[in-house]
Amino acid sequence: MIDVARQLVRAIRGRRSQEAFSRRLGYSSNPVADWEAGRRFPTAAETLRACKVAGIGVREAFGRFTPDEAPMLGEAEDAEVAAWLSALRGNTTLKDLAARTGESRYAVSRWLQGDTRPRLPEFLALVDALTNRLSDLVAELVPIEEVPALLEEHTKRHASRRLAFDEPWVAAVMVLLETRDYRALKRHEPGWFARRLDIPLEVEERCLRRLVETGLLDEVRGRYVMRGELTIDARAEPEGMKRLKAHWATLGHVRATAPHDGDLVSYNVIAVSREDLERIREAHVRYFMEVRSIVAGSRPEVAALVNVQLLTWDHQPD
Repeated sequence: MIDVARQLVRAIRGRRSQEAFSRRLGYSSNPVADWEAGRRFPTAAETLRACKVAGIGVREAFGRFTPDEAPMLGEAEDAEVAAWLSALRGNTTLKDLAARTGESRYAVSRWLQGDTRPRLPEFLALVDALTNRLSDLVAELVPIEEVPALLEEHTKRHASRRLAFDEPWVAAVMVLLETRDYRALKRHEPGWFARRLDIPLEVEERCLRRLVETGLLDEVRGRYVMRGELTIDARAEPEGMKRLKAHWATLGHVRATAPHDGDLVSYNVIAVSREDLERIREAHVRYFMEVRSIVAGSRPEVAALVNVQLLTWDHQPD
């Protein structure tokens, strides 16, 4: 993160000289030169103060990056930075965060509690570990082209986010890549995915080609190997997300009319109180989260689609 931090400080400074920017920040010496050289770094709060001095809308940038957690940042003082990081943490364990950042659990814990202040590289590493979207935050603050250490990653990530909307079947192709059957292949067999997913061969070929182009797959010794995770930015693409949900709902319709062995398609038309409808909605969310929890701890052997829907007729007559 050293290079990212150095380049970010340089981008924040803009056209001002290092000396002039240091003076604007209230220093009689020239710490900006040290920051950009990587000799030492500002704290996270100090960096965000520098952004404000440079005319960068910190509140707006964080609001776009994490709208739910952004209010915790407040005026971006030290304690508020810690509160924002802590809100981002969710259920992530200190052990996992320490492993992702390369820091000790003790250090991570003190940063999240506000007992110590993370320096800029440490803050960036925490954001990356908590969100896997560091380049998005940097791009909200400064032009991403001015932080070349993140540019390639940022470009590929955005291409991969578009990919799920452009080629919905890539998600199914990627989960099949994880299964034991595919890993047992000595060489990739054209049509292997198409046969299992009931899709045309050209769709399989297009999905594989796009996955390689976005850096999510590599072809190694005649087989495809995953190099990244498919991410979907639902907040940034609400209309695309609707189309994606419709794609998988349509598959549910197809399989309801021609089910395969093992398919479970069920429905229940009900009338309940508004209070109980909320209980059902909460149960719906719990079921979805329980599925994700099971998947996270499972060894991939088969691929499946879990399609969960709760639809209401709650329109009041005109």
